[in-house]
Amino acid sequence: MTPAIVTHELTRRFGGFLAVDHVSFEVQPGEVVGYLGPNGSGKTTTLRMLLGLLRPSEGDAQVLGFDVVKEAEKIRAAVGYMTQKFALYLDLTTQENLEFYAGLYGVRDRSAVATVLRELGLEEVRAQQAHSLSAGWRQRLALGAALVHRPRLIFLDEPSSGVDPVARRAFWDLIYALSAEGVTVLVTTHYMDEAEYCQRIGIMQGGRLLAMDSPARLKAGLPGQVWEVASEQLLPALEQVERMPGVLRAALSADRVRVVTQPGFGAVELTGWLQGLGIPVQSVMAVEPGMEDVFLTLAGR
Repeated sequence: MTPAIVTHELTRRFGGFLAVDHVSFEVQPGEVVGYLGPNGSGKTTTLRMLLGLLRPSEGDAQVLGFDVVKEAEKIRAAVGYMTQKFALYLDLTTQENLEFYAGLYGVRDRSAVATVLRELGLEEVRAQQAHSLSAGWRQRLALGAALVHRPRLIFLDEPSSGVDPVARRAFWDLIYALSAEGVTVLVTTHYMDEAEYCQRIGIMQGGRLLAMDSPARLKAGLPGQVWEVASEQLLPALEQVERMPGVLRAALSADRVRVVTQPGFGAVELTGWLQGLGIPVQSVMAVEPGMEDVFLTLAGR
């Protein structure tokens, strides 16, 4: 099966600034792949190169079999792209926005807009102007605009920014419905919990792709154990744990200190270290790692 996306040593420089640093990966047809990282890590720049909007400084890539430099126009006609800012015309209604984008993509089938309205549950707001819609409805409408020409691949750039958790969950249900129909999805996000919805995750930091695998494998590959320490002196406990040999990272998590330790360091060592410094310890519990633990540990290297 031919991959939907292939990149090899994909690189982009802006003057002396290295925005994307020799990134290589593949995305298979029908996959939902997340590109996880903080703002400025190179996620959007990667997408813009894959869309043929930015020319790579080095390396190469193919999208749906098309070269990103030589066949950029073919790529943009064949894929859907949903930007961070929801590129909608606010004075147009939901239906008028979809009709406008259908025209841009050269869609002549008059039923295409009605199909998108129905599939995305937009029929009840079809006559509302976009400016009057909630963030969750605008998110759905922006997705509809990216899908109206029935692409086999869609790029979603930070699609959930500013959207409430309920709307985010509903949005991901729509994404998996598309995946079940064979649509490939590459989505950038900085939400750690949202990354868990993806079949595979690429972790970006400073322009580099640190890892790409399933959430389960990334967490299983975390070098060590995750612990939560309860203490009446949280800030002193955090400060001292960060200095402890064998600790890879430590941070506050609600009313606990969350600690990632190297193998061989655990509850006994953590308790002894803190109590030896006069800091009381109520409990030290082993917990399952999350994507935030994986990301911060990899980024900290």
